[in-house]
Amino acid sequence: MTVGKSLIHSLIRLFVMVDDKISKNIYDLRKEIEFVENELSELGDPVSDIPEMISNSNLIRSNEYFLKSDQKKTDLISLYAQYSDSLEVLLSSVFEIQTELKDVLHEQSLLIDSKRSKPKSKPKSKPKSKPKSKK
Repeated sequence: MTVGKSLIHSLIRLFVMVDDKISKNIYDLRKEIEFVENELSELGDPVSDIPEMISNSNLIRSNEYFLKSDQKKTDLISLYAQYSDSLEVLLSSVFEIQTELKDVLHEQSLLIDSKRSKPKSKPKSKPKSKPKSKK
């Protein structure tokens, strides 16, 4: 196996390992984001005032809702930041591998070109024999 092929195989194995690890992380983060988004939507709209309750009770109920809602939104922001970081790592790995593959392809094309430009030695031709004449 040539050096270029072994390098390509190594890069592919590396990419698969990195891709599996990052993909799992991205998948887990995406599931967690969906879960927190569902929890946030389950909170519903802010609580409305109940006329029979005194204003302080209504304010406490609203405050509890906003505390829960703000915590879920904070969790989402944190998860999206982690998700974004994971995507950046994956994209960076892809670009590194792409650059290395371009280099390998360039080296391979140079090798092919150099093989084509080498003059091939021509086999020595046998001296032509004179045709025999019929008597």
